[in-house]
Amino acid sequence: MAVGIFDSGLGGLTVWDAVQRRLPDVPLVYFGDNAHAPYGVRDAEDIFQLTTKATTRLFEAGCDLVILACNTASAAALRRMQETWVPRDKRVLGVFVPLIEALTERQWGDNSPPREVGVKHVALFATPATVASRAFQRELAFRAIGVDVEAQACGGVVDAIEDGDMILAETLVRAHVEALRRKMPDPDAAILGCTHYPLMEPVFKDALGPQVKVFSQANLVAESLADYLRRHPQMVGPGTESLFLTTGRPRQVSDRATQFLRRRIEFQPAW
Repeated sequence: MAVGIFDSGLGGLTVWDAVQRRLPDVPLVYFGDNAHAPYGVRDAEDIFQLTTKATTRLFEAGCDLVILACNTASAAALRRMQETWVPRDKRVLGVFVPLIEALTERQWGDNSPPREVGVKHVALFATPATVASRAFQRELAFRAIGVDVEAQACGGVVDAIEDGDMILAETLVRAHVEALRRKMPDPDAAILGCTHYPLMEPVFKDALGPQVKVFSQANLVAESLADYLRRHPQMVGPGTESLFLTTGRPRQVSDRATQFLRRRIEFQPAW
């Protein structure tokens, strides 16, 4: 009955942690493509090939449903995967839609026409590839009108987090917030459009100020997944074992993951 969770590195552990707390009885198989992180500087074809390879491994582990807990993969590869690649008996879902549903105050699965919403000025912080894809703006346009989105490509932040250099990550976050404010001085809300960024959420909030509502993904994705599984119980696959898989160096990745989650996490080789 396993569900797969994929990320280019360690950021998706924020989603894994929230899902594990929300659905404690569901085995989770986590795949971190640490050897190829970060994805945010790669082109769309490269991201597609890496993501489909990892997703295939999760299918092999008994996961009929896979969450792309990577905004870059969700932005650059998900639509193509769903249209041309995902087998009929499998599902691959992304992390944008639950976030946008929360931003636009819609119920899960509300497919009514786009309408005006309370938020008018939104700051999007994401990887360069996510920003270039404009996937967030496209998904938002399906649900809301009259929302101005200013995107800031946060180069270097994922690399710093993956390296465990949180001082550098904080410096970069503050610089990116300052750059965003030069383009949009007074956002109503801010989207942390990378699953690594919740690890720096207090810094984003401090730099943005208390008047800006910050939307992060982990809990929203966990709740959306719980709702999806209630409506589609057949998508819980046959896997029964919880695993942590990595393309990187397992001991190093395990130590870093343990540092992030403050509990021991043991990765094993993906192949």
